[in-house]
Amino acid sequence: MDQLCEKCMKLLQDFVSLVKRMTSSLLQNIKEYLILISECSCVKQKSSEARQLHRPILQPHEKETAREFLQHIETGFRMSPFGKDSLEALRTLAFSENAGLQQSAALYYLQMSQHWNIQLPAEHLEAYCGLLQSSDMEVQQMSSLSLVHFLRKGNINKELVVQMGLPEPILELLESGDSSVQCNSCACIKALAVSESNQKAIGSAGIIPLLALANSYDPRVQQNAVGAILNLTQSERIQEVLCREGALPILILLLESPDSEVQYYSCTALSNVAANVQHHEAMLRVGDRLLLRTLISLLSSSVDKVSSQACVCLRNLSTNVNIQAEIIAMDILPKLLSLLASNNSDVQHASVTLLWSLSQHPANQEALVRREVLQNLGMLLLTHQKDPRIVNHAAYILKNLSLCKNVQRIIESPCMEGLFQAILSTEIQEESLHYLMGSLAELAKHDSATLHLLEWMNGPLIKCLLRLAGQQEHTEPSFQAASIVQRMMRHDKVMSLLKCHMQKVQHYLMNFLNHQEIRFQQLGISTLGKLQEDPEFSYAFNQSQLMERLEQVRQQTEETQELLKMVISHKGS
Repeated sequence: MDQLCEKCMKLLQDFVSLVKRMTSSLLQNIKEYLILISECSCVKQKSSEARQLHRPILQPHEKETAREFLQHIETGFRMSPFGKDSLEALRTLAFSENAGLQQSAALYYLQMSQHWNIQLPAEHLEAYCGLLQSSDMEVQQMSSLSLVHFLRKGNINKELVVQMGLPEPILELLESGDSSVQCNSCACIKALAVSESNQKAIGSAGIIPLLALANSYDPRVQQNAVGAILNLTQSERIQEVLCREGALPILILLLESPDSEVQYYSCTALSNVAANVQHHEAMLRVGDRLLLRTLISLLSSSVDKVSSQACVCLRNLSTNVNIQAEIIAMDILPKLLSLLASNNSDVQHASVTLLWSLSQHPANQEALVRREVLQNLGMLLLTHQKDPRIVNHAAYILKNLSLCKNVQRIIESPCMEGLFQAILSTEIQEESLHYLMGSLAELAKHDSATLHLLEWMNGPLIKCLLRLAGQQEHTEPSFQAASIVQRMMRHDKVMSLLKCHMQKVQHYLMNFLNHQEIRFQQLGISTLGKLQEDPEFSYAFNQSQLMERLEQVRQQTEETQELLKMVISHKGS
């Protein structure tokens, strides 16, 4: 280890002085404490509500260990703060029945966790087994706090913490009468419950005490308790335990907490639970749709992550068309429109995802085709071309809404410009281009949309359409692009643009004629037939293999028809 700086050495000297005073006082009063020693083994209290009235005998080896420990931290810390010598000393002090010695060890770890960014070796976790089970309140406070620091800094292996059996004493500390110990133990569970294996190891033993602490009057305890519950909700098995133990009413009521962190944690926990459809009925039964009303209210929260998470929870709940109808009936759109116009991209993403979920059912589409909604979607497409999360969902919403009767509103809205600008953008990602093309292809089925398409039809757009039509790895965008080309060929402007890319046109048509799906073959034949009406295209096609392949398709079709007639005739007889 490198030489410690002057500041760290000063902290180290202060720590040595403190431990010296503590140990000196302890040794001087051994005789006084001897008369208070109890011989009964049951005096060690599981709960730390009552303070211990005696201090046990200081064993000779403990006395020697304390002295050696002081000598070590004075002379040996420079080279090895967590070396073998200190490890043995700390183990002895941590498992001592003397509170003063345990306090020395706990204070040592606390100093390390606060002032040094040092990875705690796995061997030192054994000492925590003794410290966390101490009956001394100060030891519980210091040891649990240092463990929190190590966990939050990532200076301790969380999997090893669980393997060493530390969750058990940590869970016992949840029932401490001291709010600091409760706060620290909740924070430990919160930090540990981030992986599936750890969640399984922690199990359901802490659910009831954590739910009790979620109602704590101490805001620190409440925050960490709800945060721990949140991380545990990532486990489907623990979700079931939470629902069974009455967690839903508690979490729903915490949505109205004045503490935005508690709101966020409880809302995220409910979002995780709502991801499983089996819990929806129980969630909505609390307070007769209280959850829906509260979540919609939280959409107006001034804290972005709270309003964003409320969107996520509503989206997870909106898998059922009846629930969607209830959400829309609660006048959600004004709040949702406000979020779509937010300056926070995460809020915009959450709100556009919720709108996408609501737009999937035909019963809601008429209600969503409003000028304000379309205005916002058009702006999202124009201003967020670098964000595929927003572009993809906005395009998918337009595809869904184009199925309703009032499709003319979409065609006359800024959404059309947003679609074209996004498609022609050099910054758009390939995946987003596929979503945009799906939306444009659906709109292109309406005759009133072709005029807008014609206005935007230029060299770059034709080139983009032909590129998508010619690629074979993504079948839907290929078919959609070719469909748009086929619909627009009746306009001279489009035919002129296509003649500049004769080879690309022949390439995608050949792919379509060779395609296994009938719809591709039919679209290819239809497009080929219309293009042949133009002399330039007809001449080019006759010089290529297209006509030969077309003849093969014709023969295969005739053979198929003959086989079908034979099957039908046999069936009739």
